[in-house]
Amino acid sequence: MIAIRIDIPEERLNLLYQRARSLGITPEELIRLSIAELMMRPLPDVQQAIDDVVQKNTELYRRLA
Repeated sequence: MIAIRIDIPEERLNLLYQRARSLGITPEELIRLSIAELMMRPLPDVQQAIDDVVQKNTELYRRLA
């Protein structure tokens, strides 16, 4: 298995831990499941999801740059 390192803002990391805990799984497993679900979507849906995330987080990305 290959490991990938990603940077996550602290508030998002806290939400990730909370959501994983509420589901009874590890944060890593939640991320793996989320990626698997995203990859199963038809391609247009994936592009729309990416566009939505980018648009939703534009200000955050600007501040992090």
